[in-house]
Amino acid sequence: MSESEKVSFVATRIPYVMSTDTKVLVVDDEPDILEFLQYNLEKHGFRVVTAQTAKEGIEKADREVPDLILLDIMMPKMDGVQACYEMRRNPKLDKTLIAFLTARNEEYSEIAGLEAGADDYIQKPIRPRLLLSRIAALLRRKSVGAAEKSEIIELGDLRIDMKRYEVTLKGNPLTLARKEFEMLVLLSSQPGKVYSRDEIFRKVWGYSESIASRTIDVHISKLREKLGGEYIRTLKGVGYKLDF
Repeated sequence: MSESEKVSFVATRIPYVMSTDTKVLVVDDEPDILEFLQYNLEKHGFRVVTAQTAKEGIEKADREVPDLILLDIMMPKMDGVQACYEMRRNPKLDKTLIAFLTARNEEYSEIAGLEAGADDYIQKPIRPRLLLSRIAALLRRKSVGAAEKSEIIELGDLRIDMKRYEVTLKGNPLTLARKEFEMLVLLSSQPGKVYSRDEIFRKVWGYSESIASRTIDVHISKLREKLGGEYIRTLKGVGYKLDF
């Protein structure tokens, strides 16, 4: 990696003031990418840990409990999607954000990554300004603004405990991925209100740019499977609302 490459990345202004305690785990099988990201992220105030295999990444994630994991999808032996599934099974990483780094642009890999529990999806070659913007949005985003007002939401037979990240419907516990949970909290914070796709992106993902063509479709579909199709309504060309 040349000095000019490093400087060009460092010169990009990050739109968010990072805490010196912010820890990032970068998992990628390409040493040049690890070096590039570590050097420049450290320049922006991150504490960076690296791993070159998915297995090593899983072990370091468990040991270090980072705030954010940048995870390559295409790796030998175990890919990033499998690694993400394993990480999401670890309760120590409940509050850890995961963003995929990948050169692949097939829609199925985007969907697989999101279903595995990823919070974002960033394509290679890495564009420094976009990467920093995504990281900033992820770290400054709180679970959902409504979570600050109340720890419990109850709508009919639906109960959401935001402190414990628990959801029950008719007394039965539901297992939701992080983004499914945050979308449900948003929709249930004002039942009957129609939320546009752009508003959901801004309030749940932290920015208005679509991160993947079917991101919201995937999450809405999963929520409907778990809640039942009658609760979330789609208003074509407008958005989504929760009816209880």
